[in-house]
Amino acid sequence: MNTTPIVQNHIIHQVFFWLNNGNIADDCATLIKGINTLSAIDTILQITIGTPASTENRAVIDNSWQVSETLIFKDTAAQLIYQQHPIHQAFIKNYGHLWQKVLVYDIKVV
Repeated sequence: MNTTPIVQNHIIHQVFFWLNNGNIADDCATLIKGINTLSAIDTILQITIGTPASTENRAVIDNSWQVSETLIFKDTAAQLIYQQHPIHQAFIKNYGHLWQKVLVYDIKVV
């Protein structure tokens, strides 16, 4: 995995996970472990994993999710390779039972 600067036309792939009921701390740790497996996909330039920050409570902030990932790709072709990659498919298969909802934002850097 490369750590090149984010530049124009890069794709930022932000994913937010809402976990199923259960042991949230254990499920968060397990999901984070799974997200880390994605770093072996060579089209990912950068990967960041997070949990909600303890910032001020404002109406425009949604902190109802439990885990997020932010991936940076060179372009949409690289992002498509990631989507179809066996490691990504295995991640969905092996960890999909942990979440009840996923929300994705794909952003093209301008």
